[in-house]
Amino acid sequence: MAQIEVKVPQLSESVAEATLLQWHKKVGEQVARDENLIDIETDKVVLELPAPGAGVITQILKADGATVVAGEVIAILDTEASAQTAPAAAAAAPAPQAAAPAAAAPEQANKGNVAMPAAAKLLADNNLSTAQVTGTGKDGRVTKGDVLGALSAPSAAPAAAAKPALAPVAAPSKAGLESRPEQRVPMSRLRARVAERLLQSQATNAILTTFNEINMQPVIDLRNKYKDKFEKEHGVKLGFMSFFVKAVVHALKKYPIVNASVDGNDIVYHGYFDIGVAVGSPRGLVVPVLRDADQMSIADIEKKIGEFGQKAKDGKLSIEELSGGTFTVSNGGTFGSMLSTPIINPPQSAILGIHATKDRAVVENGQVVVRPMNYFALSYDHRIIDGREAVLSLVAIKEALEDPARLLLDL
Repeated sequence: MAQIEVKVPQLSESVAEATLLQWHKKVGEQVARDENLIDIETDKVVLELPAPGAGVITQILKADGATVVAGEVIAILDTEASAQTAPAAAAAAPAPQAAAPAAAAPEQANKGNVAMPAAAKLLADNNLSTAQVTGTGKDGRVTKGDVLGALSAPSAAPAAAAKPALAPVAAPSKAGLESRPEQRVPMSRLRARVAERLLQSQATNAILTTFNEINMQPVIDLRNKYKDKFEKEHGVKLGFMSFFVKAVVHALKKYPIVNASVDGNDIVYHGYFDIGVAVGSPRGLVVPVLRDADQMSIADIEKKIGEFGQKAKDGKLSIEELSGGTFTVSNGGTFGSMLSTPIINPPQSAILGIHATKDRAVVENGQVVVRPMNYFALSYDHRIIDGREAVLSLVAIKEALEDPARLLLDL
């Protein structure tokens, strides 16, 4: 018997441990080399673990939901066995050190849908199965949001109410008052990491935010004039984010301190422009990075942002795509936000918040006119960025968007 250990791959420097999501193979099944055996969730991405060789899985040492570290052995693969000759005892043996939630195994047997760890706990707490919830995650996985949506639907109410382990918190014993149920679910690794970094940012940075209003009419007119030709020529739709990124790079070139970062008592000036773009995903907010954005065309930026969006939806973003970055752009306007004070993404020193464009009454040349206005917010680390540089860099963004020719002429 020639055995190969299946190990957790090397994780990034900042990732200490990961969670096993779902085995795609069972003990006794034949696997091909490089076939995906299991999905592994870190606080940044979901990784696929390919089989190190062809053969039969004889042991699974870590079950779904287990916490693992880089290099840890999670299964044994026999390269000389076949599915028919695999030891029957091994096929029937339970996985040692099983750490999956109690509800995980029944759910997997019940339907092809697989519940993410937080979703599996919610399902168990509310006496639901994956057959009762439509999964919208990768490969039809049921996410926490899917379960919450099912619970809020009228048809889910009886199941939720019938579940004894929900332990609703009883209201004071007064006539007419009803019980007030509560649910407790663990944070996903991504959510826990985001929470940690946000606290770190507010604890270590002297965050201040400056605002400005921007007339989006020139960009809107430019986009409307060329969007059809642009899509035909480049095979991608012309959006607004590429203009925002270009305007940001334009401003960072004028005021390099806004593109810098703090390292101990040193200020690190970056001679490149790696712009993080906040993207929503089923797992939460992620920030993939546009490398050397100053060297990218409008079409390149639109294509890359579209690629990031699809990868985020499919859970295919790599650690490399989510690492680094010298400045971040967060567009809450896509969700209807009017104003916000974004939190800096450490170790960066500034972040731009973009909001919804709305028609508003403004004064131009002594006349009240209606213009599509957008409020931009620049949060910055006041330890190294003075108000002057922060305000002027935001003004440079404003001028570039209100007169896009500046981007072409580098004015």
